[in-house]
Amino acid sequence: MSDWDPAQYLKFAGERLRPALDLLARIPVATPRTVVDLGCGAGNLAPMFMQRWPQARLLGVDSSSQMLARARADYPQVAFVQADFATWRPDQPVDVLYSNAALHWLSGHDVLFPALLETVAPGGWMAVQMPRNFAASSHTCVIDTIEQGPWRSRLEPVLRRNPVGTPRDYWRLLHDRTAALDIWEIEYQQVLKGDNPVAEFIKGSWLKQFLDRLEEPERSAFEASYRERVRTAYPPEADGSTLFPFRRLFILAQRAA
Repeated sequence: MSDWDPAQYLKFAGERLRPALDLLARIPVATPRTVVDLGCGAGNLAPMFMQRWPQARLLGVDSSSQMLARARADYPQVAFVQADFATWRPDQPVDVLYSNAALHWLSGHDVLFPALLETVAPGGWMAVQMPRNFAASSHTCVIDTIEQGPWRSRLEPVLRRNPVGTPRDYWRLLHDRTAALDIWEIEYQQVLKGDNPVAEFIKGSWLKQFLDRLEEPERSAFEASYRERVRTAYPPEADGSTLFPFRRLFILAQRAA
């Protein structure tokens, strides 16, 4: 996938920020020394981290040079590093490892999550939020568009239909390694504005990986086909707004001593 487009991603910054703040509020740490935002994107959570933990050393990690350029410009007082967050590991154990809407891009959670937990100091916390909306029309319309178009042979091999497990999967994976473990889900009733806003929302994230693998005119044809499907699935309300329920999975794990 080519680099991210911060402007497209941040079109719905408020909707994307809300679960991030809900997760941050649940972390029971008063004075951490080191906080890592893994998959920090454009760094728009930095002010919230600095407000809550002003004494902490904050490090943002992301693989996107475009996102990090935006982050460094907006928050020059924060340290950011470009790295593959599938393999990046800190030099020393951290007190809080936080990851919002990032780890669903990676496979092998059965290996990844225990490895990330081991980067946390004993008694420290790993806090993760991932979308778990892949059975909703916003995402099944992506599958339909892939399967019913001339691009199927090129796109289907990279299609991950269920990139996030169930709450039970993560409980079984982590409970023997943790002193405390809390896993929950929230379905947010997002109220979006604009023309076909669900298509715009998904274009800033999940759809991009497929658009990037197509050249014109197929790229535009693929996007148009998806937009038509998703517009039908999410018709506007009488006042012009569009309701977009979105389910997210939260994991809050304290590493055992």
